[in-house]
Amino acid sequence: MRFGLLGTGPWARNTHGPGLAEHPGVELAGVWGRRPEAAAELAEELGTRPYEDADALFADCDAVAVALPPDVQAPLAVRAARAGCHLLLDKPTATTVAGARELADAAGAAGVASVVFFTLRFTPETAAWLAAQKGTEGWLTGRADWYSPIFGGSDSPYAFSEWRKEHGALWDVGPHALSVLLPTLGDVTGEEAPEGVVAALGPGDTTHVLLRHVSGASSSLTLSHTVPPQAAGVAVELRGAAGVSTLPERPPGGVKRAFSRAVDALLESAATGEPHACDVRFGLRVTEILAAVESALGMPPR
Repeated sequence: MRFGLLGTGPWARNTHGPGLAEHPGVELAGVWGRRPEAAAELAEELGTRPYEDADALFADCDAVAVALPPDVQAPLAVRAARAGCHLLLDKPTATTVAGARELADAAGAAGVASVVFFTLRFTPETAAWLAAQKGTEGWLTGRADWYSPIFGGSDSPYAFSEWRKEHGALWDVGPHALSVLLPTLGDVTGEEAPEGVVAALGPGDTTHVLLRHVSGASSSLTLSHTVPPQAAGVAVELRGAAGVSTLPERPPGGVKRAFSRAVDALLESAATGEPHACDVRFGLRVTEILAAVESALGMPPR
């Protein structure tokens, strides 16, 4: 399948680009970026060609992989879908419900396959754990804590990300938390406008969230990009009739392997016509829930 890469930042350079170039089922057709000089540099590294016009790249591709800020991603992905390209997207698909819905509707109308790269869902160890928990009955509560030091003193390349500065951990790592809690505990109550949501702010960009699920279970999320490096960590825990189950640690260097599995998932969905569990509709649901969190915090709707 001929893929185009949209984006030239660290995520595109370190994960998407090498992952596409090395995948045996992919031909990397070209790179487009908002800075033509960066697109030319990355294309040379990857052994492909740069495009100055995104629509020209869409015309030359069967699929696109997007490594761009969410509200840049969404309208470009709509154009790609309308051009007949399958979609490998990053999370969140958009930070507005309207943007995420337009994207989901465009993909549906065009009949293209879509996969949103929720990293944990494609990491073998965590995916296996998640499958086991989905098959276990009686979960009562869940907890997902994402303490990140991106803006707390680390030397992360993502510390220069303007969209992360603006939207914080809620929109950056909140999707990861939801991607493991929703399959195990069920959807959040309330359909288009989730109602089972309570939230409060902590120090920095820390956000505390309580969710009520349609299964009757409840869950809590703590999300932060502003803790110091010595306080960083990720933990997911489920409690219920089966006891306590915790998310296994991911092995180092597993992101590229997870991305390759996401590519595999898109290829399979495109070939079979069967939607993937992490498609644009699931991406829309994640955006709806995160928007409901902002509403619970008293923020104006996006």
